[in-house]
Amino acid sequence: MAGGKETPRQKMIGMMYLVLTALLALNVSKSILDAFVAIEENTQKANIVQYDRGTGFYSDVTSELSASKGEENKAKREKLEYVINQMDLIDKESSKMIESIDNLKKKILEKSGEDVSGFKNKDGSTILWSEYDKSKASLPTRMNLMAVQAKDQYDVPMNVIIGEDIKKPTGDGIKLWEDFNKYRNKVVELTGTYEWGGKQFTVKPVNIPQFTSNADLSKKVTKMINQSKGNLKEDKQALVDLYMGMTKLEKATVHEVENVHWIGATFDHAPLVAAIASLTSMQQDVLAARALSMAHWKSKVSTGEYSFNKIMPLAYGPEVANSNEEIELQVMMAAFDSDNQPLVTVDGYDNQDMVSYSDNGQGDVKLNVTGSGEMKITGTVSIKNKSGVTKTEPWEKTVVIMKPQGSIEMPEFNVLYRGYNNKVAATASGYDKTILSASGASISGSGPYIVTTSTRSNSAYLTVSGKNTATGKTASLKKVKYRVQNLPDPTLFWGAAKSGRKASKRSRVLIAKYDGIPLDAKFRVVSWTCYAPGLKGSPPTGSGSSLSSANALLNILKPGDGVSFNATVVGPDGIRRQIGGAYTL
Repeated sequence: MAGGKETPRQKMIGMMYLVLTALLALNVSKSILDAFVAIEENTQKANIVQYDRGTGFYSDVTSELSASKGEENKAKREKLEYVINQMDLIDKESSKMIESIDNLKKKILEKSGEDVSGFKNKDGSTILWSEYDKSKASLPTRMNLMAVQAKDQYDVPMNVIIGEDIKKPTGDGIKLWEDFNKYRNKVVELTGTYEWGGKQFTVKPVNIPQFTSNADLSKKVTKMINQSKGNLKEDKQALVDLYMGMTKLEKATVHEVENVHWIGATFDHAPLVAAIASLTSMQQDVLAARALSMAHWKSKVSTGEYSFNKIMPLAYGPEVANSNEEIELQVMMAAFDSDNQPLVTVDGYDNQDMVSYSDNGQGDVKLNVTGSGEMKITGTVSIKNKSGVTKTEPWEKTVVIMKPQGSIEMPEFNVLYRGYNNKVAATASGYDKTILSASGASISGSGPYIVTTSTRSNSAYLTVSGKNTATGKTASLKKVKYRVQNLPDPTLFWGAAKSGRKASKRSRVLIAKYDGIPLDAKFRVVSWTCYAPGLKGSPPTGSGSSLSSANALLNILKPGDGVSFNATVVGPDGIRRQIGGAYTL
């Protein structure tokens, strides 16, 4: 529209174009803002789910405390009370963080000229649907961002949260960042610092502001936890997950600007609804950490999570055994209470020395089996209910006693391929360790084994052996001969079409792969030549899988025309293969 004289018609068309462009821009902007509103709504719903998860874990423990009465449950009550106290401390910290973020959201809305003075649930014209409820600690204020008038306002969120410099946020933004990190460290500390079973455990997290990747962060957090005096056996993974779930990279390069603070990167020029959505997402991190910590504390005590009116004995162990071999059975009452151990007996024995107990609510039975066929082992298991009444049930376990034997199978084909990692599964039945050896081939790994053959051999032998690691004895069980061959040629695909099928000339790539052959072999296209009817001059050629050098020919072809390719491909065995394919457009 610049330069030269325009006719009235051209001017009118130009003006209409400008108006249409402006309308489209407005429509895109509104769509983006509505998307932020939808994200915020879904995040709020997810926050309610996280809140209910954490509160449910807390309720399970308090309900168990109410049900644990009597002198015989005194020790259990003390554990439950201790856990509830730790949960209360975590809930208190979560509530402070949730309320602080709620207040920041309301401040931004109020300074943007929005009405946040009243609450009216499910009202489409009201922003605040429910006020922060101190009786339901940690549950954020329910908001309706669709009622916000200045959805695209970004000056206020930037001034309130960032200040003047995206590299060095001030005011509410830096306080939010510091409080968020303090909350993370406090929750990790409350989860890992306690006294249990006469032992004192202590975890004092520190800030890890910079890391190169999630793997690097995991490495640094794990090192920090390992160096603490925490209960690494039971708490380590939960502490690592808690810390990582609440950790954000403090400074990064954004649009070629170095050392941009996370607050600056998140809220710089963010529309009002986007800023609110980001704050709600931070509340979700808080509630997720609360739920994870509550779940971990609950796992330290047994709770009446379900209502049972029947109990059932359970015995489990090996299904098969070799003659004269010692076996181990696990017998328990399902469900079990780690503070209420069962009493297990085995029929046919005057003393019960073969039964031992651990703290997992089960009795471990060790005895020798003899003969062959099936052997049925029986006994009783007894446990007390919450009223102290003993309940006794019979249990039984059938064990199949078999003679040692071996089996071997080739998952792909009854052949070994040269230059290929052949996968072989082998099992030595009746032994706790399987050994696979080879003649004319080499073996690595296990489950499945990887077998590679010599390029010159035409056959190889695989032998499966079983080893009893307790006695150190090894027995050769089976030897199998395998043919050694080259890998079969792959099929040439033009895009998604294989040879003989219709193809799209918009496809610009050749692929060599197996069609219907269950081998995980990768082939690389080295070079190709393209042929088509009516071709004048030399046929186009190229290297690699791209057909870009055949663009001129392919672009002039019409539906129904035939196209063929001759290609040189290389597989994992290093052999150069000539393959071809013919296609119809």
